[in-house]
Amino acid sequence: MKSTHDFGFPMQSLNWKAWAPVLDIAKATPDEIKVLEESHAKAKENPYYLLLVQEAEVLRQRSKLFNTIMYGPRGASRAERELAATAESRLNGCPYCASVHALRYVQMKGDADLMQRLMKDGVEVEMPPRPRAIVDFSVKLAATPSAATKEDVQRLRDQGMEDVEILDIILSVAMFANANRLMQTLGEAVMP
Repeated sequence: MKSTHDFGFPMQSLNWKAWAPVLDIAKATPDEIKVLEESHAKAKENPYYLLLVQEAEVLRQRSKLFNTIMYGPRGASRAERELAATAESRLNGCPYCASVHALRYVQMKGDADLMQRLMKDGVEVEMPPRPRAIVDFSVKLAATPSAATKEDVQRLRDQGMEDVEILDIILSVAMFANANRLMQTLGEAVMP
């Protein structure tokens, strides 16, 4: 398996390899199984979840938060949440998260060209005004949260975003600022 240092930010599904022992699913407690099932459809075979579930209550709370932020029915469109997560993950150097959310964005929005350029060349690539405002705001929040200003929020409003949509972008970025750091501390993205 190749490490993240060898392949950059590809537009394909990646695997993730834990650097610490993961739970043997055959030895899981009923509560660990329940938490995995609540967390993600494929959590029982995903090393990231099998590592985190060793602190079952922490994973339970993390999964509730993640699922509410990324799949909740309010505010920003799911595609725009995925765009924010991709930009944040690309900036923070997490190819696993960036690839997952870039692919989801393409499934929802259909703009493979934008995502391919963002993954290959970074967050500064040309794009239409609304995605540009979302990406700029997301990377400011990811790099230095206090760098995001009223003017950045106004740019989003000027692109037709309501405050509840802006809140979803903020929450998506915050979720992945944490997730990227956790994933990159506990393991690495690898080619399938």
